[in-house]
Amino acid sequence: VQLQACGGGLVQAGGSLKLSCAASRSIGSSNDMGWYRQSPGKQREFVAAITSGGSTIYADFVKGRFTISRDNAKNTVYLQMISLKPEDTAVYYCNTIPRLFAWGQGTLVTVSS
Repeated sequence: VQLQACGGGLVQAGGSLKLSCAASRSIGSSNDMGWYRQSPGKQREFVAAITSGGSTIYADFVKGRFTISRDNAKNTVYLQMISLKPEDTAVYYCNTIPRLFAWGQGTLVTVSS
């Protein structure tokens, strides 16, 4: 299974982006899914997760700004990001929780000040 994230880009601080992550084939609706990010020189960190039942959890630094959602019929998970900050600049990835698949290439989000 390949997880392909897309939707990144260059945005000014305060702007918005919506990321998508699609699986190359059905991975079932029973898996919890998460978004992660990695900034230059830093380790990959957890951003948000959504359970199979739709419950969500967020890292403190994105609470109130990011919203995770999923469409099981499309094997896709989304991350709506608003009020973006320069410190949100990173490559964003998705994967199951616990991680079952190799990391994809991710999608780069660059927030300018």
